[in-house]
Amino acid sequence: MGFYAVLPYLATHLGSGLGMAGWLVGLVLGLRTFSQQGLFVVGGALTDRYGPRPVVLAGCALRITGFGWLAVAGSTVTVIAAVLLIGFAAALFSPAVESEAAREAVRHERDTGTPRAHVLALFSAAGQAGAFIGPLLGSLLLLLGGGFRAACLAGAVVFVGVLAGHARLMPRADPVRKRERERERERGLDRTPASDTVTRTAQRGRSSWRAVFTNRPFLLLCLAYSGYLVSYNQLYLSLPVEVERATGSGAALGWLFALSSLLVVVAQVPLTRFSAHRIAPRTALVTGLAVVAAGFAAVPLTPAGPGGLLPGAALVVLLTLGQMLLVPAARGLVPDLVDDRQLGLATGALSSVSGIAVLVGSAATGALLDVPAPVRWAVLAAIPLAGAALAFTLPVGRGGKEQGTRAVAG
Repeated sequence: MGFYAVLPYLATHLGSGLGMAGWLVGLVLGLRTFSQQGLFVVGGALTDRYGPRPVVLAGCALRITGFGWLAVAGSTVTVIAAVLLIGFAAALFSPAVESEAAREAVRHERDTGTPRAHVLALFSAAGQAGAFIGPLLGSLLLLLGGGFRAACLAGAVVFVGVLAGHARLMPRADPVRKRERERERERGLDRTPASDTVTRTAQRGRSSWRAVFTNRPFLLLCLAYSGYLVSYNQLYLSLPVEVERATGSGAALGWLFALSSLLVVVAQVPLTRFSAHRIAPRTALVTGLAVVAAGFAAVPLTPAGPGGLLPGAALVVLLTLGQMLLVPAARGLVPDLVDDRQLGLATGALSSVSGIAVLVGSAATGALLDVPAPVRWAVLAAIPLAGAALAFTLPVGRGGKEQGTRAVAG
């Protein structure tokens, strides 16, 4: 909720409020995504090293600081610095939370037989419930005359509550590190000198990075996911421009974001329940990317209709449907492709590779804002289609750890 009270209105603030050129607006949004998604690997590695709780709390504190700074930033340099801080904050807390959700989803699947995608779908739906409220909160503050600064301060206040909630409710124990200590104690390694322990920890860290970044199926998943994330970033770049062109203002943008979030809240769990029992994770990933591509292709083909918002609404609906199919599938594949001890690092790497792609893609797609609309939307549709082609080369994925391992080996 705190995030979406601010971000949908950032592009308009940068362009209309601060007078930045289109390519610079795209670059700033790309830097925001890169500092978040691109540095997820750092948050993931820290999570594996120190456990999720301290990483989550540090990230929430930085997010509060970043929103407060963005509220008063008036120059290009200070805006970029504040945006980078906001992104890096999420690079800390998001992989910590997501890796724990994935780990618990696998445990729940093992204990009950319920597909892990169900838990991950519930995780997405719960987050989108807040994302549904956020744009409405931002729109309300703008309508009441509070402006972009009020939206930033509201986001900061929300994250104060997020920080307090995690400090109170998040478990203090790290189950993976606890199991490792128990195994070492059984082997008598607890009597190893401290210097040897430090050396062993460093070696294990280097081994984890090497294992993750030489894992070909996992890297293919990262590239396919990049096609989705570059496309999703267009909700903050191309969609505001389309809404402004169609209606003459960005006032309706919050309602389109609310539509996207409402779709996830209402349909994510039943859609995943339906797909998890009928199609393999790879099929869900490929289908989701194809639906995202259809959303971009639909914009120049959809009649403007009431208020001129139908093309933008078609994009939002199809992109959201594709997201609901592919995100739980992609996250559910990660535990199949990597060792449990590297799950935090791999979760972060999935977003980091995508973040680098967004950094490169945002400036390029920002430049597309000046080309004829059919060309722009055709190029944007080609990006998720390329991701779907890569996803088709992945192991099918069957849900269980052992099964997933056999699929990779085959």
